[in-house]
Amino acid sequence: MDRKHITSGSPFEAQIGYSRAVAVDGWVFVSGTTGYDYATMEMPADVAQQAANALATIGKALAEAGGSLDDVVQVKYILPDGNDFEACWPVLSKAFATARPAATMIEARLMNPEMKIEIEAVARISR
Repeated sequence: MDRKHITSGSPFEAQIGYSRAVAVDGWVFVSGTTGYDYATMEMPADVAQQAANALATIGKALAEAGGSLDDVVQVKYILPDGNDFEACWPVLSKAFATARPAATMIEARLMNPEMKIEIEAVARISR
């Protein structure tokens, strides 16, 4: 069984003890990812921009595993305010236009008040 741990460089990964993603036998499990720009550790105020940043981080993790957002089979969106979800739809539908994964949106409090969305994904890479 091949197992690869993938990091985004987020300080939270070392502090909390997790990987951004774990790739095992063609499957890639991507941890819940928020909208930080990990190069600057800044969080935009706009929920759609947070979603775009989270998807960019997820995309980088999938690329390191040999895949892309097109390989995502399941995605979970977690928002502290479910009313913000619709503002993210254009970003999400563009990112997942090909994959069209099974999806769930959950309303729940996130770790920091500035976080407006967290995205978790599972991908299957078969190439």
